[in-house]
Amino acid sequence: MQKVPVSLWTLLAGMIISPISIWIGQNHHLLPVQASQQAPLVDGFFNIMFTIAVALFLVVEGTILIFLFMYRRRPGDNGDGTPVEGNLALEIFWTAVPTVIVIALGIYSVDIYNQMGGLEPGSHPHGQMAHVSGSAMAATMNDGSEAVTAGIGIGASPQTQGKPADLVVDVKGIQFAWLFNYPETGIAAGELHVPVGADVQLNLSADDVIHSFWVPQFRLKQDALPGIPTELRFVATKPGTYPIVCAELCGGYHGSMRSQVIVHTQEDFDSWLTENQLAQQQGQPQVVAVNPANLSTSEFLTPYINDMGVSAEAIKSLAISH
Repeated sequence: MQKVPVSLWTLLAGMIISPISIWIGQNHHLLPVQASQQAPLVDGFFNIMFTIAVALFLVVEGTILIFLFMYRRRPGDNGDGTPVEGNLALEIFWTAVPTVIVIALGIYSVDIYNQMGGLEPGSHPHGQMAHVSGSAMAATMNDGSEAVTAGIGIGASPQTQGKPADLVVDVKGIQFAWLFNYPETGIAAGELHVPVGADVQLNLSADDVIHSFWVPQFRLKQDALPGIPTELRFVATKPGTYPIVCAELCGGYHGSMRSQVIVHTQEDFDSWLTENQLAQQQGQPQVVAVNPANLSTSEFLTPYINDMGVSAEAIKSLAISH
C-alpha cells in the first residue's frame, strides 16, 4: 500500500480547517449588539483574531489526538520510542508563522486604532465640575471652564479631524459614580444622553483615583485619570439604553459604579434637553448619584435583594459578620 505524502495530508487538513475556522470566527455571537460607528471596526479585528485562534486550536488539538491514536503503546510492545533529534525546517516554520501573524495583527490593530481616532486626540475646552459630598450626593457644576489639552484617548477619526464635535459632554469619575455635565446648556445628570448619529466628544476626568469609562456595546473604553484630561469621541448608531461600567478597580464599591447611556432620536434628545433646561430654570435640584460609602452594607444591598432572591435577614447577618 502506497504511503500518502505528508504534504497531501497537510493540504487536506487545511481545506477542512480553514472553512470551519472562518465560519466559527464570523458566527460566534460572543459580542453584544453593535451600537456605535466604531463597533464594526473592533468586531472585524476580533473576528479575525478569533478565526486564527480557532484554526490554531484545531491544528494543535487535532494533531495531539491523531498522535495519541497513531503512536499509542500497543500490547506487547516494550521497546523504546523512536529517537527524535529535531527538525530544523519544522522549527523554522512554527517560529515564522506566529511571527508573521503577530506582525500582521499589530499593523492591522494600529490601522483600526487610527480609524477610531486613537492616534489623534485633539485639544478641547475641558469644563470644571464640583460635587457636594453627603449621603445623597447632589452634583453641582460651576459655570467656569478652563482650557486643557487632551493628549490621551480616542479623538476625532481621520474623516472628522479638525471638525468640532456635534455634542461635548464633560464626564467626571468619582468614588463611586459618573457625573455628566453639558457645558453648552449647563445641564448636569447622572446618566449620559446623546442623539443617534451625532459626533459626541466626552472630556473625561477623575477627582480621586483612576476610573475607566466603558460601554461594551460601543466597543469603547477610556481611562479617567486624576489631573490628566482624556478624551473619548464616538458616534452612536442605534437608539437604546446601554450600560456604562467602570472597568478599573477603584475601591470597595467599584462593582456598583455603573450608569447608562441613553441614545435618543434627535427629536427625543431635543425634548430631553428642553425638559431639563426648564427644570434647571425652575430651580429643581437634581440628584445624580448616591454615595455608597455613607451607606451601611444592608442599606446599600437592599435594592438588589428582590432581584437576587436573597432574604433581608440574610443580608443583615452578612453585614453583622463583616
